[in-house]
Amino acid sequence: MGVELVEGRDLFCRDNAVYMRTTEGERQVDVIYRRIDDAFLDPMQFRPDSVLGVAGLLNAARAGNVVISSAVGNGVGDDKLVYTYVPTIIEYYLGEKPVLANVDTYRCWLDAEREEVLDRIDELVIKPVEGSGGYGIVFGPDASAKELTAIVKKIRNDPRGWIAQPVMQLSTVPTQIGDRLAPRHVDLRPFAVNDGDDVWVLPGGLTRVALPEGSLVVNSSQGGGSKDTWVLASRTSAADRELAAAEVVRSLPKSATGPKADGAPDGSSSQQQQ
Repeated sequence: MGVELVEGRDLFCRDNAVYMRTTEGERQVDVIYRRIDDAFLDPMQFRPDSVLGVAGLLNAARAGNVVISSAVGNGVGDDKLVYTYVPTIIEYYLGEKPVLANVDTYRCWLDAEREEVLDRIDELVIKPVEGSGGYGIVFGPDASAKELTAIVKKIRNDPRGWIAQPVMQLSTVPTQIGDRLAPRHVDLRPFAVNDGDDVWVLPGGLTRVALPEGSLVVNSSQGGGSKDTWVLASRTSAADRELAAAEVVRSLPKSATGPKADGAPDGSSSQQQQ
């Protein structure tokens, strides 16, 4: 894609401009697509103990010498309540129905939907509207009576702060856990690129995996991992897919197909990239 992936330590500011350190010298940066929280972005403006951001970045942005995509303070896209309006937004701006359906979502600030959530609290997944990273989520089917009572109280006290969804059953893939393969739940994040003329989907994506057995939470902050994912060919027949799968199994290292033999070295990682 021609986009450099950098960390804060790869950048520095001078005279209200941002530069990137390279093996060929410094290069001025015009646009930054940032993925870290506001509080860590610039230690001169926010948290002084942050080592993730770039000192002076906000001054450079104010001076008009760099554009920060995903602008500071622009967190509306992280609001889970906005998700419930995406089909309406698509119809309004594009004049067509969404190709992919949303997960059914209950908005607890609406009286009727809130009462249904409270009636089915032990069946649903309850999520904080402003939360991220898997924090604050309550899985009704797995929650204790004490946890359910607590979340009911939170919903009643702050209905606008919560949504609820049915439990979605994720697919599983073989994952190397210790010295053997075991099924773990995953979700796939594909990526689409708009080059100005067309929109195309990258031949691959990020597969996030819930490493704890039985877990449906794939967030890395909750112990999840990731698997690199590539699309190696266009759609094939079922027979071709079965042959390809058999070839993959035959090519796996012995340590990944079952318990290691006595005296064999431990696996070098807890998870096989697929």
